[in-house]
Amino acid sequence: MNAPTNISAQTQNRKADHIRICLEEDVQCDRITNGLERYRFTHSCLPELNHDDIDISTTFLGKNLDAPLLISSMTGGTEQAAMINQRLAQVAQHYKIAMGVGSQRVAVEKPQVADTFAVRKYAPDVLLFANLGAVQLNYKYGLDECLRVVDILEADALILHINPLQECIQPKGDTNFRGLLDKISILCSKLPVPVIAKEVGNGISAAIAQKLLAAGVAAIDVAGAGGTSWAKVESERAENPLQRRLGRTFADWGLPTAECITTIRAIAPNVPLIASGGLRHGLDVATAIALGADIAGLAMPFLQAAAISETAVAELAEVLIAEITTVLFCTGNATLYQLKHSGSLQRIE
Repeated sequence: MNAPTNISAQTQNRKADHIRICLEEDVQCDRITNGLERYRFTHSCLPELNHDDIDISTTFLGKNLDAPLLISSMTGGTEQAAMINQRLAQVAQHYKIAMGVGSQRVAVEKPQVADTFAVRKYAPDVLLFANLGAVQLNYKYGLDECLRVVDILEADALILHINPLQECIQPKGDTNFRGLLDKISILCSKLPVPVIAKEVGNGISAAIAQKLLAAGVAAIDVAGAGGTSWAKVESERAENPLQRRLGRTFADWGLPTAECITTIRAIAPNVPLIASGGLRHGLDVATAIALGADIAGLAMPFLQAAAISETAVAELAEVLIAEITTVLFCTGNATLYQLKHSGSLQRIE
């Protein structure tokens, strides 16, 4: 068996491990939170609104969404992942919300699994995000591979996920991040779709966001700390005691999601901004938007629902939409724009 086949098998096995561990093990951050609990909305007992008139639609990267929701990047590359992605895509299409897929590196290494990511046939009108690890640009990936994953998905944008901590702990992780910013800049100038920079649960600081935007990145997904800890996920896959300890030591490493949103928005008032990292319900979504995000991404809740059935995913989407709408109604805001500018979100001292 040649080396590339070995690599693709390892990547595929890792994808299966990630799904199993996230569904079966406790891999949530223990001590650090997403920071959203430090805020609360001022309740309006007289909203002067008809609930039926509330509009939570928005646009992101030029595409209309019926709700400010992103089914965050999760999976692909296995039979179970294909089923999960199909269920997610069908619900995304029905509710006109955005969707990202998991890292498509496995589809580059093993083209026969590309169809597990190819959800455009289930979601013809949805804002879809392709996905590759940014560090792969230092491991012989370039424009051709990025174009390939965009084409597989017929994607509207490419997420480059940035995950130094995960790579440190992951068995045989890719840890050469030297010179990556220049390569991201070159890619942004040549790729025909926008590039979104995303962390995987440890957050993006304002200083790094500024560098990424200067390099040509079109949008930021903060993916802050407070939700799934990929250090803990990788510690569950550890091949030796050192990796296992690293995962546990750094289980709560990172910048809380709320902090990422506010600090990035302060230095980049107009950048398309996605809030993700530990969001679990529509109140979290509304809080993140009031803090300055444009849309909000959830992964774990959608993964858990998709592992059950398409109906469970649809029910989750319904609940999230109802929760967001309730926040607007009970703060006297008819639109997301009004919510952002209402001053109804207060920090709890």
